[in-house]
Amino acid sequence: MRRILVLAVTGLAVAAFATPAQAESATTHRAATTADAARAVTAFWTPERMRSAKPLDLINVAPKALKDVARGLPAVVPGGVGIQSFPNGGAAWTGGGAVVNTAGRVFFTYQGRTASCSGNAVTSANKSTVITAGHCVKLGGAFHTNWAFVPAYNNGNAPLGTWTAKSTHATPQWVASEDINFDVGAAVVNQLGGKSLTDVTGSQGIAFNQARGQNMYSFGWSAAAPYDGTKMIYCSGTVFNDFLLSKGIGMTCNQTGGSSGGPWFLNFNEAAGTGTLNSVNSFKYNFFANWMFGPYFGTDAQNLYNSVQGA
Repeated sequence: MRRILVLAVTGLAVAAFATPAQAESATTHRAATTADAARAVTAFWTPERMRSAKPLDLINVAPKALKDVARGLPAVVPGGVGIQSFPNGGAAWTGGGAVVNTAGRVFFTYQGRTASCSGNAVTSANKSTVITAGHCVKLGGAFHTNWAFVPAYNNGNAPLGTWTAKSTHATPQWVASEDINFDVGAAVVNQLGGKSLTDVTGSQGIAFNQARGQNMYSFGWSAAAPYDGTKMIYCSGTVFNDFLLSKGIGMTCNQTGGSSGGPWFLNFNEAAGTGTLNSVNSFKYNFFANWMFGPYFGTDAQNLYNSVQGA
């Protein structure tokens, strides 16, 4: 059994409450479904709580527990095109563009502690869909509570608002056995001030069943050393297939805890900050600290997106 590092982040504060949560199905978790619940979650995530993140412990994954990733026909919900320059192993993003608003930090309560990941708003019928990692919505057998998305997060500030989850979702394989091959999660967030999420933040495209080995960019709010969670960090390079335990894809990248769920983009245009989301930051092997891995977005990730974006 090998050990891998899941890149969520936990803090030390104990949650004062949990939002109402009733399972709608095995892959769906109802979150802040009332206005009062949404206000309570927003009030809970003070700047101090947002800043108090620390790396989550290592988890174990047995090779025999991993299932193969189903393939289907290539599908793309359109995004930006063009690549400017790379590679980059991890640095603060200073390029501006759409990604500054579509990407953000994800906050939730995990096992009684505050916690943090990353995520991104994508094009969707409901204009309210955030894509993240599966372990950023459920880990250790239970869905997280007090879940919120803060696009354009900046050192405790939420310039585009705190968007509370109406429901959170993950692939069936992640919900059933937390199979790292299917570490894909999503949330449908409530409206804020009468507006839907992507009417405020804009959105990125998303694609499934794409060719492997392409050039990609990854983004996230790394919070463990040498980073502190205050800035959006990015990596870029040609991805490779994981040749160890998973069926995922890898990139040379030194992002750390807190970047989990951050978007991986194909066809990323640095000038415009636009691309097509095609994976998320998921895990690192503890003996290859400079490699980041993400799940291959096959048919199961596509099914998750299709079910969530119309909800």
